[in-house]
This record gives sequence, C-alpha cells and structure tokens, in this order.
Amino acid sequence: MLDLVSPAALPWLARSLNADPGQLRLTPLGGGVSNIVLLAEAPGLRCVVKQALARLRVAQEWLCDPGRIHREAAALRELHALLPPGAVPGVLFEDFDHHVIAIEAAPEGARSWKDCLLAGEISHDTASRTGALHGAWLHHGAPARWRELFGDLAVFDDLRVDPYYRSTAKHHPDLSSRFEALIQKCLNRRISLTHGDLSPKNILVHGASVMLIDLEVIHFGDPAFDAAFLTNHLLLKAFHQPAHAPALAEAAQAYWRTLIETAGPEFDWLPAAAMEHLGGLMLARIDGKSPVEYLGEPARIQVRAAARELLERPTPDAAAAFQRFFPCP
Repeated sequence: MLDLVSPAALPWLARSLNADPGQLRLTPLGGGVSNIVLLAEAPGLRCVVKQALARLRVAQEWLCDPGRIHREAAALRELHALLPPGAVPGVLFEDFDHHVIAIEAAPEGARSWKDCLLAGEISHDTASRTGALHGAWLHHGAPARWRELFGDLAVFDDLRVDPYYRSTAKHHPDLSSRFEALIQKCLNRRISLTHGDLSPKNILVHGASVMLIDLEVIHFGDPAFDAAFLTNHLLLKAFHQPAHAPALAEAAQAYWRTLIETAGPEFDWLPAAAMEHLGGLMLARIDGKSPVEYLGEPARIQVRAAARELLERPTPDAAAAFQRFFPCP
C-alpha cells in the first residue's frame, strides 16, 4: 500500500486528481490518530485526501482494517444525498488499492468546533445545527440498504468498543459488569445509522454552517451512543474550563432540543438511553486507549470520580448531568 506521505505519493495523487504535479501543494491536516489527512491544492482544485492507517498512532497497540475508509465513502454518499448542501463533503475519488479517498474541502477559514470550544467560543447555534443534522438521519428511518452497507460492527468494535469499553473495564474491574451491559446495548439496540465519532473535532464551523466529517466508524447501531459521545465532549470541556460550564450546559441543551425536535417524538427515549453511556465514555477518555489530551491531572481525577458516579447513577438527561457537577442557582 502506498504511503500517502512518501515521495512517490505526489505524482500518484496528481494523476488521481488530474492536477499538474509541479503545481500540486499538499499540506498535512490533523488526521487524529487513525488517518493521514492532507489538504491538496492546485489551480482550480482544493480538496482533502485521506488514507486510513492500519496501526493507529497511540502508545498502546491499536489495529484496525484500513478498508474502513470505503465504508466512510459510502456513508458520505448516502448522507450527501439526504442532508442539506454542505452538511457533509462530497466524494471526489476513491482508490481501493491504497485505501485513499479524496473529498470536498470545507470552505477556507472553517474551524473545528473543538477548537472554538477550547477557545471559549461556545455557540448555541452550532450546537443546534449539529442536533438538526443528527436528527435528520434518525428521522429518515432505517432503509434496508443502510442495514446492508453498514451492518458489520468490526470497525466499531476495533475503534470504539474495545479501546473505550473493554480497555477501560480492565482498569476498573469493579465496573466490568456495567461496561459489559453498555457493550450489549450497542449490540442489541441497532436501529439507525450511527456515526461512531460524533465529536466537536469532527464538526467544522464556517459562519452559520456546519460540516460533519470523519465517518470511518459509521455503522448501523445504537443512536444513543452518538448522542452520549457528543454530550461527553461538552461535559469534559466543562471540567477543563469550569467558568464556561453554564454556556456549555446551554449548548448541550440546544443540541438535544433540536435533535429530538428533528428526529421526532418516537425518539423521546433517547436522552435517558444516552445517559447510560455517558459515564462509560467519560471514564474511557481518562483510562481507555485514547485519553483526552487537554485535561490536567486535577481535572482528570475529577472526571474519573464523576464518570464512576454516572455509571452507578445515570441522570435522566444531559441537563441533569451538567447540573449534578456544575450546579446553577
């Protein structure tokens, strides 16, 4: 498999993108721990090229089939046809030999919602638009082709269940039965398309628009996992920046309000179901294979205690979770 950052990749990419190799400029983007991601620019061209890694860039060994990127391409095509223009990037090309895709780039100047939040820029509009996008595909239902295209849970197990739930349970053996119960919920409550990494880092903000990216963990599964995943990131940032906790709580409520309004009343059960996952996901970002990078040790101790409490006593909804740890008068 061609390494996307090797010298041989430039002429290959130029041919794939119909660009002049002498004018093609490649700029590394974040990519997280699981992908190589490059911004490709040439006259008349601006796109993102992405290659999935077989071994993720973390301290512990973490392996996953790089063919997952083709499920991401399939998901982007499905959601591109369903969601408003610009909500997800379009797919420009796909190479099965090297596990590479090229997709539309976000508008210049777009920022990840994570960067905005860490800078103290907490937009309730962004939260609401995210809830609307999430709710849109839940409202769409469960077409048979989604079950067929995204029914395999191997990548979800490799990238989420094992490194988040099983790995964390090894550090907290007294909670192993609770983590096993969460795993079973993911396996048994399979009713909708599930992003698997619905995080602020994967939501790009540009003006009044948001773009959802990084669908490599996409599967047909438990929508409560996605909703808890997003809520978890907002709550973690409250522990990181307690002064912003009230605004983050309001953002979480904006996300949830629009999510349920868009998904429809048949998803009224979702808040309580998501809160069952919240404590497990919080603890996983402290003691799992992918610990959150911005928390100092005092905050990590607080989050660990809060996560254990949530696992033992889940709240009925996100507002109650914020209120428990950051009470407002």
